[in-house]
Amino acid sequence: MRIIRGRHQRRQIVAPDNLPTRPTTDMAKESLFNILENQIDLEETTALDLFAGTGNISYELVSRGCPHVTAVDENQNCVRFIRETANKLNMNELSVVKSDVFRFLPMHKAKYDLIFADPPYDCKHYELLVDLIFQNELLKEDGIFVLEHDRTIDFSEHPHCYDHRKYGKVNFTFFSAVPVISTEAERNGEISNNQ
Repeated sequence: MRIIRGRHQRRQIVAPDNLPTRPTTDMAKESLFNILENQIDLEETTALDLFAGTGNISYELVSRGCPHVTAVDENQNCVRFIRETANKLNMNELSVVKSDVFRFLPMHKAKYDLIFADPPYDCKHYELLVDLIFQNELLKEDGIFVLEHDRTIDFSEHPHCYDHRKYGKVNFTFFSAVPVISTEAERNGEISNNQ
């Protein structure tokens, strides 16, 4: 894996084989960051990277100027690798938390401009993950939540969902902090929203 842009541009990062991870492909990652950089100023963004794995997304965020990134993973080897890599690259903006994401989210009180989550594709609790983020109000008012998932997952009817992109086998669903659509009636124009 490599860091695509920013102060660590083209830096290759080699993760050990014993990590139970599936890093986001470079093509998908580059496409994702092209979208994000058109929507938010990464140099003013606090970010939360859930199921961080190798730290692939966290490194890219820091390299592109994020002042603070929190990476969360429950695997000790992943946490150790992210910490070692962050130290090696002098990424003081990156903090690492060893925790199960589903236990971490209900107890966490900070708010973020960007939340990225890449749970294992065989995760059985995608809906719970999304619910925890919105129930605990972890996004700032203009915040964005990006969920990476396989093709069988569909959040197109979720009120906060505003976009979906597919890059090979990688799917990203984008959610906004405020609801985009509230009901089927509103989507059909049957209810006027004059707020």
